[in-house]
Amino acid sequence: MKPIGPMMREHRLIERMLRLMEQELDLIKAGKKLDQVLMDTAVDFLRTYADRTHHGKEEEIFFRDLATKDIAEDHRMIMNDLIEEHAFARGEVRALLDSNRRLASGESEATQELVGHLETLIKFYPGHIEKEDKRFFFPTQEYFSKDEQAAMLQEFADFDARMIHEKYSVLVKNLEEA
Repeated sequence: MKPIGPMMREHRLIERMLRLMEQELDLIKAGKKLDQVLMDTAVDFLRTYADRTHHGKEEEIFFRDLATKDIAEDHRMIMNDLIEEHAFARGEVRALLDSNRRLASGESEATQELVGHLETLIKFYPGHIEKEDKRFFFPTQEYFSKDEQAAMLQEFADFDARMIHEKYSVLVKNLEEA
């Protein structure tokens, strides 16, 4: 298996969550009450899985290793764009979290902000994923030898193994500080 395999599988799971978020958005727009559990879960998923786990592997392993290669300028430009897009998504998820918390505490005017952030994320991610899947991952994997790809796959597995410990260490620390 090539390193792009796990990253593309992760994209499919992110797309499934986006569909759930879009269904919730449609319900909110139809006047239904926000499903707070779904929204809390979606925010946690975006922060922990999509950003920290998925984007983490891309930025901390794949992009890091690719940056050491003599790659084509268009690939370097796409990689830089992707890094900027990850930062954009982080900001939108932070804003979604803030709107969601305010809404949960009774600030009904936060509904429109939450809707806006949901719309932005739902529109943003498909293009971002397509850029990675179709325009970046396939051509850039060729810069790595089979041994380098195998080492990267192992580093991905090690990275994933640390994620649960990282998530819950931060959770306990935040609870202690509260």
